[in-house]
Amino acid sequence: MALSLSVALTAIPLSEALAKKKRPAPAPTIAAAIVIDMNTGGVLHAQGADTRRHPASLTKMMTLYVLFGYMRAGKITPGTELAVTAHAASQAPTKLGLKPGATIRASDAIKALITKSANDAAAVVAENIAGSEENFARLMTDTARRIGMKSTTFKNASGLPDDEQISTARDMAVLSVRLIQDYPEYYEAFATRQFSFKGKRYRNHNRLLSNYAGTDGIKTGYTRASGFNLAASVRRNDKHLVAVVLGGKTGAGRDAAMRALLDRQFPGASAKKAPAAKSLVASLLGASPTPAAPPPLPPLKKPVSAPVATAPAPAAPAPKPKKSAVVLAAATPSIMPALASEGDIADPTDTLQTKRGRAKQPRFEGAYHVQVGAFLSQGDAENRLGAVQQRALDLLDGHLPFTASFMKDDQEWYRARFAGFSKSDAQATCAALKKRSLDCVVMQSE
Repeated sequence: MALSLSVALTAIPLSEALAKKKRPAPAPTIAAAIVIDMNTGGVLHAQGADTRRHPASLTKMMTLYVLFGYMRAGKITPGTELAVTAHAASQAPTKLGLKPGATIRASDAIKALITKSANDAAAVVAENIAGSEENFARLMTDTARRIGMKSTTFKNASGLPDDEQISTARDMAVLSVRLIQDYPEYYEAFATRQFSFKGKRYRNHNRLLSNYAGTDGIKTGYTRASGFNLAASVRRNDKHLVAVVLGGKTGAGRDAAMRALLDRQFPGASAKKAPAAKSLVASLLGASPTPAAPPPLPPLKKPVSAPVATAPAPAAPAPKPKKSAVVLAAATPSIMPALASEGDIADPTDTLQTKRGRAKQPRFEGAYHVQVGAFLSQGDAENRLGAVQQRALDLLDGHLPFTASFMKDDQEWYRARFAGFSKSDAQATCAALKKRSLDCVVMQSE
């Protein structure tokens, strides 16, 4: 009996037995990537590293790089109170909700940029250094050229959509390296996991800090035009890798792609540092000269608030909202909406399509939101937005779908909302949604 059983088992084809073993899932698709060995300056992996793409909130890394220069020079201290202008306060989410005339400490602004990826805090930094965000963007671009970022142009301090704001995975790796090398005393802020401000706690969008061993920074970013971006720095024993991935289709997919890249490159990374005379950034760029010493910093300028676009007065609400009742204001790039889950919003050219095929710019202005759910998963919140929009396009056409995170009982939740309503329009829209068995609540924007 034992012999016959043994024969039966050996008769199972080997291919069938192997097929039962689980195979590792392929890494999610991304548009561009680069992995750098910080000990040697060598490029361990490159995929579309020089393809120009929108940086989204990775832009804030340069905003902080410039700010750190002024802090080291003693022109700004962590306790410096930075003035909030109307322009800064008008920035699209994600933001802290700063009010015109208020102030925020430089140390809080730094943490707000790193964790919450707050667009209003980025504009505050820009205006308090250069007088206007436009002046600051020129300073950012000049700084980028000086430190070796050959293909980057900045147009604002936050990463909010602008067709001319572009960079590459290689340039963002250069910026990551320079932040680590040039400002080690400030770089440690990128490891901040949570930030408290005026009674609210904000969790860092960089999930690798809590779920990938050795991660000490550095920044996430997202717009519809850019996809999901991430720059990461990971140290394990004597090895240190810096990597950038651009254009992930989801936040989770981007993170998985980053982990897969680093997992593949760590075994072959060097545990010995190259001679001190070797320029890491020059090696990264494939160039020989070391970047020139920084020029004297321009003097600080008092912030001058740029004009804030105002929307036309909304039409009187109808008892039941129809397409004609949805007022679509001509939006400017500074207030263009999108799925603002990681600190940015959509590209201004990324328009919504009506059933007739006519493109409409998404709308953000309006002090009220229609919330259609709150979830423990960002993906669930985004799926809810898509499902509601599909069933009620006539009610929500032209209004921004976005997610906003908040902490409750030490857990992070995600609100699924549509923006750009007056109070009466929001109430009428929510009432119409409920008639279609779609739960909702009217909320005032924070």
